[in-house]
Amino acid sequence: MSSSTAVSTAAKVAVVQPRQAPALSAIVLRAARILCIVLLLAFALFPILWVVSASFNPSGTMASQTLIPQNIDSLEELFGNYTRLFNDPQVPFWRWVGNSLFVAGGSSLCVVLVASLSAYAFSRFRFKYRRNLLLSIFLVQVFPNVLAMVAIYLMVLQIGKYVPFLGLDSYGGLMMIYIGGGMALNIWLMKGFFDTVPRDIDESAMVDGATPTQIYWRLIFPLVRPVLAVVGLLAFTGTLSDFLLARVLLTDRQNWTLMVGLYSFVEGQFSDNWGVFAAGALLTAVPVVVLYLFLQRFIVSGLTAGAVKG
Repeated sequence: MSSSTAVSTAAKVAVVQPRQAPALSAIVLRAARILCIVLLLAFALFPILWVVSASFNPSGTMASQTLIPQNIDSLEELFGNYTRLFNDPQVPFWRWVGNSLFVAGGSSLCVVLVASLSAYAFSRFRFKYRRNLLLSIFLVQVFPNVLAMVAIYLMVLQIGKYVPFLGLDSYGGLMMIYIGGGMALNIWLMKGFFDTVPRDIDESAMVDGATPTQIYWRLIFPLVRPVLAVVGLLAFTGTLSDFLLARVLLTDRQNWTLMVGLYSFVEGQFSDNWGVFAAGALLTAVPVVVLYLFLQRFIVSGLTAGAVKG
């Protein structure tokens, strides 16, 4: 028998032979993976489902809460918590939403602008005490704002005596604290990304007579949009979800942010407004989800691009 005949015969046998069943260990491993995925999904989604259910619960209590709301006879009872949230004159919900969006949006824009300029300076320029300043910024980030709460309150109180729009119960004072507190981490994150941009771009522009300001705004700024989107998103969500600083610095009910306003529904020991609180919490998540969907193509590259080069 020739070699070509033997090869063709072996190929026919291989085609005719049935495919071997996967080993038992492979089946068990796949089943274990699927089970782990299901458990993790259930663990992650159950709190969300519980909050959605609580927002439609007409009783408003957590003691009698069930995953599927009970004793609902009409649509008015089903959406009763949302109706109270929107129509109760004692609950300025939309005012709180506007306050939160104004504070979060303004703070995030200022953080992106100031942090990007600072990171550009640390990445491109070489000056005295540059390394010491970077280490100092890193050390500042180690201590959270909660540890300095009393100092922050007294500082804003004193500033307000001379500059009222930066004092207590003002959005300017609250935004000032948010902007200052978000600088350290964002500068380090942005600097790592700026370091990945080739310096040849700067040198070529300098040869053509461009100034550092022109290089930044016309050449570098469009290239670092992913990290700008990430920093803006983190600053926006962090400011929008903050409760402690806003509760300490804002005293007028009309000036409260959404987190402070929603907390007023459940701050009592025997409060029965958990349904309204859950409805407001779900509506609060809408702008964050929309922003994540809009910026999702920048998130991964913005978080990882500067992680391999310091």
